[in-house]
Amino acid sequence: MARKKTLSKHSQNKWVILALLALSFFMVVLDVTIVNVALPSLARELNFAPNNLQWVITAYSITFGGFLLLGGRMADLFGRRKIFMLSVSFFAAASLLCGLAQSELWLIIFRGLQGLAAAFMTPTALSIVLTEFSEGKERNKALGVWSAVTASGAAVGVLLGGILTEYLGWRWNFFVNVPVGILVVLAALRLLPHHVGAAKRKIKLDQFGALTATGGLMALVFALSRAPVNGWGSPVVLGFLALSAVLGFIFLRDELKSDHPMLPLALFKDRNVSGGNSIALIIAASMFATFFFMTLYIQTILGYSPIKAGVSFLIVPFVIAISAAISSQLVSKIGYKPLLIIGPIILASGLFINAQVLQVGGDYWHNVAPGLIVSAVGMGLSFVPLTLAATSGVARQFSGLVSGVLNTAQQVGGAIGLAVLSAVAASTTKQAISTGATVPQARVDGFHSGFYIGLGFALAAMVVALIVLQNKKIKASVAA
Repeated sequence: MARKKTLSKHSQNKWVILALLALSFFMVVLDVTIVNVALPSLARELNFAPNNLQWVITAYSITFGGFLLLGGRMADLFGRRKIFMLSVSFFAAASLLCGLAQSELWLIIFRGLQGLAAAFMTPTALSIVLTEFSEGKERNKALGVWSAVTASGAAVGVLLGGILTEYLGWRWNFFVNVPVGILVVLAALRLLPHHVGAAKRKIKLDQFGALTATGGLMALVFALSRAPVNGWGSPVVLGFLALSAVLGFIFLRDELKSDHPMLPLALFKDRNVSGGNSIALIIAASMFATFFFMTLYIQTILGYSPIKAGVSFLIVPFVIAISAAISSQLVSKIGYKPLLIIGPIILASGLFINAQVLQVGGDYWHNVAPGLIVSAVGMGLSFVPLTLAATSGVARQFSGLVSGVLNTAQQVGGAIGLAVLSAVAASTTKQAISTGATVPQARVDGFHSGFYIGLGFALAAMVVALIVLQNKKIKASVAA
């Protein structure tokens, strides 16, 4: 009787729970960009060696990307409610330690712990959304909100990072997570019922699979993060890419033999699951062209301050929120496939506009806003259907795992995009300088090349959708 009462109460608070989960995810997305603005300030105060500063970003990326798969599986096996609250608590504690750090070594260590907590938070929160919102219009709408949070967190991070760094100091970029984390945990204790993601005690964690998968992903993310700095042909990059490949091979062989595999490979026999994750990886690589190069252009060429640059990106979440809302309505009528063809084409069009209009001596409304707006429309149209394609129809007991796979695809895709686009842009810039171009013009030429490569990624995502995906209209039915 008490069970029925809990379920009834929970169903009435479903959208409040979505707001809670979205707030936790907002913290994770925010933290990816908010720290970038603070790097010069914290480098001066902690006397960072020039070659070590990038580790503030890399340490977070390695643990975040490496543990996403394990985080999602742990949520399935040990209870999503429990893992969610523990990981949010750990994230808040790690953020506090980052803000209190007195040396570069300890800040790097605490950033790694922060990324570890985020790797458990993210797939767990998304898996709760997938299990608590029924397939159909309800889940489509929820994922539309989720997509808006993704975009707004990235854009607000740049602005908030500038404000906090300028007026309160760089440490507040980390301290800001502490009260929010405490609020989320207290609200979760009250709002998340105990039935959410109950533990699967009969299923054992594949420890060897977890070790090889996590090690392989960490090696891959590290190699990709070092590629722009060391070069693709450096021994460090090649060595860690080889290590990642070996561990990946061992992991796949173990999964085929294990009675309780961490990642049942049969999931990928579904063309929409495999296609959706492939598209997510490629679009993430493409999106980095928009945010990475446009940030550099606005600050180094147009000379905007960090705060003004942050304001410049605020148009993005608004456009994505609108187009994601439209997408969530359309997907139930026309299915995944048309939107995952149209969305990447529009994203590619925005990148093409960027490559054409960026110039030395430009301005925001003529040289920045048009490409940003068009790209944001393409992103918003793509987020909801690719999430649905990669997760719908998968049994509830694997919702954490498929959330982890999806987030891993996006994280690895972003790392690949940054590595490839940075290398192409740097090569073009160097060549332009050698032919007599001014440094600002050479940088803009490099941005152009990067946007063209990003455009190619977006079109590749469209091709995958065209060839791999099987169109499916999401009807209002309860998930399996």
